[in-house]
Amino acid sequence: MARRPPIHEQRPGPLGRRALLLGTAAWCAGAVGCSDGTKTPKATGSPSGPGTRQPTTSAPIPLPSKETGAALPSPVPWRPGSGEVTPAAKTAAVRLVEALGTWRAGQGDVRGAAARAAALGIPAASAARLAAEAGPLTPSADEAVVRVIDAQYGGILSDSASVLVVCEQSTRTGTAVRSGGTTVDVRLSPTSSGWEVTSLHPAAPGPPVPLGASAKAVLAQPRIELPPASAADIHSGKVHESVLGAMLRLAGDYRMSVSVVRSGHPLDVFGTDRPSDHPPGRAFDVWRVDGHPVVDPATSRALITAFMRAAAAAGSYNAGGPVQLSGGATANQFFSDAPHHDHVHIGFTS
Repeated sequence: MARRPPIHEQRPGPLGRRALLLGTAAWCAGAVGCSDGTKTPKATGSPSGPGTRQPTTSAPIPLPSKETGAALPSPVPWRPGSGEVTPAAKTAAVRLVEALGTWRAGQGDVRGAAARAAALGIPAASAARLAAEAGPLTPSADEAVVRVIDAQYGGILSDSASVLVVCEQSTRTGTAVRSGGTTVDVRLSPTSSGWEVTSLHPAAPGPPVPLGASAKAVLAQPRIELPPASAADIHSGKVHESVLGAMLRLAGDYRMSVSVVRSGHPLDVFGTDRPSDHPPGRAFDVWRVDGHPVVDPATSRALITAFMRAAAAAGSYNAGGPVQLSGGATANQFFSDAPHHDHVHIGFTS
Protein backbone atom coordinates (compact mmCIF):
# COMPACT_ATOMS: atom_id res chain seq x y z
CA MET A 1 0.00 0.00 0.00
CA ALA A 2 1.31 3.46 -0.86
CA ARG A 3 2.33 5.66 2.01
CA ARG A 4 -0.31 8.18 3.03
CA PRO A 5 0.53 11.71 1.84
CA PRO A 6 1.96 14.11 4.42
CA ILE A 7 -0.66 16.24 6.09
CA HIS A 8 0.07 19.47 4.24
CA GLU A 9 1.96 18.44 1.15
CA GLN A 10 1.00 16.44 -1.89
CA ARG A 11 1.57 12.97 -3.19
CA PRO A 12 0.37 13.26 -6.80
CA GLY A 13 -1.74 10.82 -8.72
CA PRO A 14 0.04 8.69 -11.31
CA LEU A 15 1.37 10.62 -14.27
CA GLY A 16 -0.34 9.65 -17.46
CA ARG A 17 1.41 9.55 -20.81
CA ARG A 18 -0.04 12.97 -21.64
CA ALA A 19 1.80 14.50 -18.69
CA LEU A 20 5.16 13.66 -20.22
CA LEU A 21 4.66 15.46 -23.52
CA LEU A 22 7.58 17.58 -24.53
CA GLY A 23 5.77 20.48 -26.18
CA THR A 24 7.50 23.79 -25.47
CA ALA A 25 6.81 27.38 -26.47
CA ALA A 26 8.39 30.18 -28.46
CA TRP A 27 9.58 32.87 -26.11
CA CYS A 28 8.54 36.49 -26.27
CA ALA A 29 7.79 36.37 -29.99
CA GLY A 30 7.28 39.89 -31.28
CA ALA A 31 8.32 41.40 -27.93
CA VAL A 32 12.02 40.68 -27.78
CA GLY A 33 12.59 39.02 -31.13
CA CYS A 34 13.87 35.63 -30.05
CA SER A 35 12.51 32.09 -30.04
CA ASP A 36 13.45 28.64 -28.87
CA GLY A 37 12.02 27.30 -32.12
CA THR A 38 9.43 24.99 -30.56
CA LYS A 39 5.65 24.79 -30.63
CA THR A 40 3.69 26.66 -27.97
CA PRO A 41 0.95 24.92 -25.96
CA LYS A 42 -2.30 26.86 -26.23
CA ALA A 43 -4.34 28.18 -23.34
CA THR A 44 -7.79 26.83 -22.57
CA GLY A 45 -10.57 27.68 -20.12
CA SER A 46 -10.57 27.78 -16.33
CA PRO A 47 -8.45 25.26 -14.40
CA SER A 48 -9.86 22.17 -12.80
CA GLY A 49 -7.38 20.81 -10.27
CA PRO A 50 -9.49 18.28 -8.32
CA GLY A 51 -10.65 19.81 -5.06
CA THR A 52 -8.16 22.67 -5.27
CA ARG A 53 -9.30 26.15 -4.26
CA GLN A 54 -7.96 28.90 -6.47
CA PRO A 55 -6.03 31.90 -5.11
CA THR A 56 -7.86 35.20 -5.14
CA THR A 57 -8.03 36.99 -8.47
CA SER A 58 -8.65 40.43 -6.96
CA ALA A 59 -6.32 43.24 -7.98
CA PRO A 60 -2.83 42.34 -6.70
CA ILE A 61 -0.91 44.68 -4.44
CA PRO A 62 2.27 45.92 -6.15
CA LEU A 63 5.46 44.37 -4.82
CA PRO A 64 8.25 46.59 -3.44
CA SER A 65 10.69 47.81 -6.06
CA LYS A 66 13.76 49.98 -6.05
CA GLU A 67 15.13 52.49 -8.51
CA THR A 68 18.49 51.44 -9.89
CA GLY A 69 19.21 54.01 -12.59
CA ALA A 70 20.94 51.31 -14.63
CA ALA A 71 20.01 50.15 -18.13
CA LEU A 72 17.52 47.33 -18.60
CA PRO A 73 19.22 43.94 -18.70
CA SER A 74 19.01 41.79 -21.81
CA PRO A 75 16.34 39.07 -21.68
CA VAL A 76 17.71 35.59 -20.95
CA PRO A 77 15.27 32.70 -21.51
CA TRP A 78 15.01 30.19 -18.67
CA ARG A 79 15.88 26.60 -19.62
CA PRO A 80 14.93 23.41 -17.75
CA GLY A 81 17.78 21.34 -16.38
CA SER A 82 18.51 17.68 -16.96
CA GLY A 83 16.84 16.57 -13.73
CA GLU A 84 13.31 17.78 -14.46
CA VAL A 85 10.44 15.30 -14.15
CA THR A 86 8.14 17.11 -16.60
CA PRO A 87 10.17 19.85 -18.31
CA ALA A 88 7.48 20.60 -20.89
CA ALA A 89 5.02 21.83 -18.25
CA LYS A 90 7.60 24.17 -16.74
CA THR A 91 8.69 25.45 -20.13
CA ALA A 92 5.11 26.26 -21.17
CA ALA A 93 4.51 28.15 -17.93
CA VAL A 94 7.77 30.07 -18.08
CA ARG A 95 7.47 31.09 -21.73
CA LEU A 96 4.13 32.76 -21.08
CA VAL A 97 5.41 34.59 -17.99
CA GLU A 98 8.48 35.77 -19.91
CA ALA A 99 6.32 36.97 -22.80
CA LEU A 100 3.78 38.79 -20.64
CA GLY A 101 6.41 40.49 -18.49
CA THR A 102 8.84 41.58 -21.23
CA TRP A 103 8.07 44.31 -23.77
CA ARG A 104 9.50 47.07 -25.89
CA ALA A 105 8.38 50.68 -25.85
CA GLY A 106 4.76 51.07 -26.89
CA GLN A 107 3.75 47.47 -25.96
CA GLY A 108 3.24 47.89 -22.23
CA ASP A 109 -0.55 47.79 -21.92
CA VAL A 110 -2.89 44.80 -21.51
CA ARG A 111 -3.58 44.80 -25.23
CA GLY A 112 0.16 44.46 -25.89
CA ALA A 113 0.39 41.66 -23.32
CA ALA A 114 -2.47 39.82 -25.06
CA ALA A 115 -0.68 40.19 -28.39
CA ARG A 116 2.50 38.71 -26.93
CA ALA A 117 0.55 35.78 -25.53
CA ALA A 118 -1.18 35.27 -28.87
CA ALA A 119 2.22 35.28 -30.59
CA LEU A 120 2.96 32.10 -28.65
CA GLY A 121 0.08 30.39 -30.45
CA ILE A 122 -2.52 30.93 -27.72
CA PRO A 123 -6.05 31.62 -29.08
CA ALA A 124 -6.96 35.31 -28.99
CA ALA A 125 -9.73 35.01 -26.40
CA SER A 126 -7.54 32.99 -24.03
CA ALA A 127 -4.60 35.31 -24.63
CA ALA A 128 -6.71 38.32 -23.63
CA ARG A 129 -7.95 36.57 -20.50
CA LEU A 130 -4.43 35.54 -19.44
CA ALA A 131 -3.13 39.05 -20.05
CA ALA A 132 -5.87 40.39 -17.76
CA GLU A 133 -4.80 37.88 -15.08
CA ALA A 134 -1.12 38.85 -15.29
CA GLY A 135 -1.42 41.56 -12.62
CA PRO A 136 2.03 42.63 -11.37
CA LEU A 137 3.69 41.21 -14.50
CA THR A 138 2.27 44.14 -16.47
CA PRO A 139 2.98 47.30 -14.44
CA SER A 140 2.76 50.73 -16.03
CA ALA A 141 6.17 51.23 -17.66
CA ASP A 142 7.71 52.10 -21.01
CA GLU A 143 9.74 48.89 -21.23
CA ALA A 144 10.25 45.79 -19.11
CA VAL A 145 12.34 42.63 -18.93
CA VAL A 146 11.52 39.55 -16.85
CA ARG A 147 14.19 37.13 -15.69
CA VAL A 148 12.95 33.84 -14.26
CA ILE A 149 14.86 32.88 -11.12
CA ASP A 150 13.29 29.47 -10.68
CA ALA A 151 10.32 27.39 -11.79
CA GLN A 152 9.12 24.81 -9.32
CA TYR A 153 6.11 22.60 -9.03
CA GLY A 154 3.13 23.54 -6.92
CA GLY A 155 1.72 20.13 -7.85
CA ILE A 156 1.53 17.54 -10.61
CA LEU A 157 -1.48 15.37 -11.44
CA SER A 158 -2.25 13.30 -14.51
CA ASP A 159 -4.70 15.94 -15.76
CA SER A 160 -3.28 19.22 -14.42
CA ALA A 161 -0.24 20.90 -12.96
CA SER A 162 0.78 23.97 -11.00
CA VAL A 163 4.12 25.60 -11.82
CA LEU A 164 5.33 28.42 -9.57
CA VAL A 165 7.33 30.82 -11.73
CA VAL A 166 9.60 32.94 -9.53
CA CYS A 167 10.90 36.02 -11.31
CA GLU A 168 12.60 39.38 -11.17
CA GLN A 169 11.42 42.22 -13.40
CA SER A 170 13.27 45.35 -14.44
CA THR A 171 11.18 48.24 -15.79
CA ARG A 172 12.01 51.58 -17.39
CA THR A 173 9.76 54.64 -17.20
CA GLY A 174 11.39 57.63 -18.82
CA THR A 175 14.98 57.50 -17.62
CA ALA A 176 14.20 55.72 -14.34
CA VAL A 177 14.94 51.99 -14.18
CA ARG A 178 13.44 50.04 -11.32
CA SER A 179 13.78 46.45 -10.14
CA GLY A 180 10.93 44.38 -8.75
CA GLY A 181 9.29 41.07 -9.51
CA THR A 182 6.68 38.55 -8.48
CA THR A 183 5.82 34.84 -8.33
CA VAL A 184 3.04 33.43 -10.49
CA ASP A 185 1.15 30.20 -9.85
CA VAL A 186 0.62 29.03 -13.43
CA ARG A 187 -2.03 26.34 -13.91
CA LEU A 188 -1.79 23.98 -16.89
CA SER A 189 -3.46 20.95 -18.43
CA PRO A 190 -1.87 18.39 -20.76
CA THR A 191 -3.21 17.80 -24.27
CA SER A 192 -2.15 15.62 -27.17
CA SER A 193 0.06 18.45 -28.45
CA GLY A 194 1.60 19.64 -25.19
CA TRP A 195 0.80 21.53 -22.00
CA GLU A 196 -1.79 24.31 -22.14
CA VAL A 197 -1.86 27.22 -19.69
CA THR A 198 -5.31 27.54 -18.15
CA SER A 199 -4.91 30.40 -15.65
CA LEU A 200 -2.48 32.69 -13.84
CA HIS A 201 -2.46 33.49 -10.13
CA PRO A 202 0.19 36.11 -9.27
CA ALA A 203 1.43 36.70 -5.74
CA ALA A 204 -0.42 39.26 -3.61
CA PRO A 205 1.72 39.54 -0.46
CA GLY A 206 0.04 42.56 1.08
CA PRO A 207 1.41 45.95 2.15
CA PRO A 208 4.55 46.30 4.27
CA VAL A 209 4.26 46.80 8.04
CA PRO A 210 6.72 47.60 10.85
CA LEU A 211 8.88 44.52 11.38
CA GLY A 212 10.15 42.63 14.38
CA ALA A 213 13.74 41.64 15.05
CA SER A 214 13.55 38.21 13.38
CA ALA A 215 12.07 39.54 10.14
CA LYS A 216 14.68 42.30 9.99
CA ALA A 217 17.43 39.75 10.59
CA VAL A 218 16.19 37.49 7.78
CA LEU A 219 16.02 40.38 5.32
CA ALA A 220 19.54 41.46 6.29
CA GLN A 221 21.08 37.97 6.19
CA PRO A 222 23.17 37.60 3.00
CA ARG A 223 23.11 33.79 3.28
CA ILE A 224 19.32 33.85 2.74
CA GLU A 225 18.53 34.69 -0.88
CA LEU A 226 14.96 35.91 -1.19
CA PRO A 227 13.16 36.55 -4.51
CA PRO A 228 10.96 39.66 -4.70
CA ALA A 229 7.65 38.04 -3.70
CA SER A 230 9.21 36.20 -0.74
CA ALA A 231 10.89 39.38 0.50
CA ALA A 232 7.51 41.14 0.19
CA ASP A 233 5.91 38.33 2.21
CA ILE A 234 8.31 39.02 5.06
CA HIS A 235 7.78 42.78 4.77
CA SER A 236 4.02 42.10 5.09
CA GLY A 237 4.49 40.75 8.62
CA LYS A 238 2.47 37.62 7.79
CA VAL A 239 5.29 35.08 8.11
CA HIS A 240 5.36 33.13 11.38
CA GLU A 241 8.26 33.36 13.82
CA SER A 242 8.82 29.61 13.41
CA VAL A 243 9.69 30.15 9.75
CA LEU A 244 11.87 33.19 10.41
CA GLY A 245 13.73 31.44 13.21
CA ALA A 246 14.34 28.33 11.11
CA MET A 247 15.67 30.42 8.23
CA LEU A 248 18.14 32.13 10.54
CA ARG A 249 19.20 28.87 12.15
CA LEU A 250 19.74 27.14 8.79
CA ALA A 251 21.66 30.16 7.49
CA GLY A 252 24.27 29.47 10.16
CA ASP A 253 25.37 26.39 8.21
CA TYR A 254 23.96 26.80 4.69
CA ARG A 255 23.50 29.40 1.99
CA MET A 256 19.85 29.11 0.91
CA SER A 257 18.04 30.30 -2.20
CA VAL A 258 14.36 30.55 -1.24
CA SER A 259 11.75 30.15 -3.97
CA VAL A 260 8.38 30.56 -2.20
CA VAL A 261 7.26 31.59 1.27
CA ARG A 262 3.52 32.32 1.36
CA SER A 263 2.16 34.26 -1.64
CA GLY A 264 2.15 32.83 -5.14
CA HIS A 265 1.54 29.32 -3.77
CA PRO A 266 -1.74 27.34 -4.14
CA LEU A 267 -4.06 27.83 -1.18
CA ASP A 268 -4.63 24.08 -0.86
CA VAL A 269 -2.28 21.16 -1.31
CA PHE A 270 -2.66 20.67 -5.05
CA GLY A 271 -5.32 18.12 -5.94
CA THR A 272 -6.83 18.10 -2.41
CA ASP A 273 -8.99 20.26 -0.16
CA ARG A 274 -6.33 20.34 2.59
CA PRO A 275 -5.00 23.84 3.30
CA SER A 276 -1.33 24.29 2.49
CA ASP A 277 1.03 25.63 5.16
CA HIS A 278 2.37 28.28 2.76
CA PRO A 279 -0.46 30.87 2.54
CA PRO A 280 -0.72 31.21 6.37
CA GLY A 281 3.03 31.90 6.47
CA ARG A 282 4.02 28.60 8.08
CA ALA A 283 6.29 27.19 5.37
CA PHE A 284 9.03 28.06 2.91
CA ASP A 285 10.66 26.30 -0.03
CA VAL A 286 14.35 26.23 -0.96
CA TRP A 287 15.42 25.58 -4.55
CA ARG A 288 19.20 25.89 -4.12
CA VAL A 289 21.53 24.97 -1.24
CA ASP A 290 25.09 26.30 -1.08
CA GLY A 291 24.78 27.29 -4.73
CA HIS A 292 23.65 23.82 -5.87
CA PRO A 293 20.14 23.47 -7.39
CA VAL A 294 18.08 20.79 -5.67
CA VAL A 295 16.79 19.57 -9.05
CA ASP A 296 20.29 19.02 -10.47
CA PRO A 297 21.24 15.30 -10.44
CA ALA A 298 24.84 16.38 -9.91
CA THR A 299 23.96 18.00 -6.57
CA SER A 300 25.15 15.81 -3.72
CA ARG A 301 22.32 13.82 -2.17
CA ALA A 302 24.33 13.93 1.06
CA LEU A 303 24.05 17.74 1.00
CA ILE A 304 20.28 17.63 0.46
CA THR A 305 19.86 14.93 3.12
CA ALA A 306 21.84 16.95 5.65
CA PHE A 307 19.84 20.08 4.83
CA MET A 308 16.50 18.29 5.24
CA ARG A 309 17.59 16.85 8.59
CA ALA A 310 18.79 20.29 9.69
CA ALA A 311 15.35 21.68 8.77
CA ALA A 312 13.72 19.06 10.99
CA ALA A 313 16.12 19.94 13.80
CA ALA A 314 15.09 23.57 13.36
CA GLY A 315 11.49 22.60 14.18
CA SER A 316 9.94 21.56 10.86
CA TYR A 317 7.30 18.89 11.25
CA ASN A 318 7.02 18.31 7.48
CA ALA A 319 10.27 18.40 5.48
CA GLY A 320 10.05 17.15 1.90
CA GLY A 321 12.47 16.92 -0.98
CA PRO A 322 13.99 14.62 -3.60
CA VAL A 323 15.29 12.18 -0.97
CA GLN A 324 13.05 9.97 1.18
CA LEU A 325 14.53 10.03 4.68
CA SER A 326 13.84 7.72 7.59
CA GLY A 327 14.02 8.25 11.31
CA GLY A 328 11.74 11.26 11.68
CA ALA A 329 10.16 12.17 14.99
CA THR A 330 6.75 11.44 13.38
CA ALA A 331 5.63 9.30 10.46
CA ASN A 332 5.21 12.34 8.22
CA GLN A 333 8.21 14.41 9.24
CA PHE A 334 10.07 13.49 6.03
CA PHE A 335 8.57 12.82 2.62
CA SER A 336 9.51 12.72 -1.04
CA ASP A 337 7.40 12.80 -4.20
CA ALA A 338 7.48 14.01 -7.79
CA PRO A 339 6.60 17.70 -7.12
CA HIS A 340 9.38 17.92 -4.52
CA HIS A 341 12.18 16.62 -6.70
CA ASP A 342 13.05 20.27 -7.47
CA HIS A 343 12.96 21.90 -4.02
CA VAL A 344 12.96 21.29 -0.28
CA HIS A 345 9.70 22.10 1.51
CA ILE A 346 9.99 23.13 5.16
CA GLY A 347 6.69 23.39 7.05
CA PHE A 348 5.66 24.25 10.60
CA THR A 349 2.55 23.70 12.69
CA SER A 350 2.52 27.28 14.01
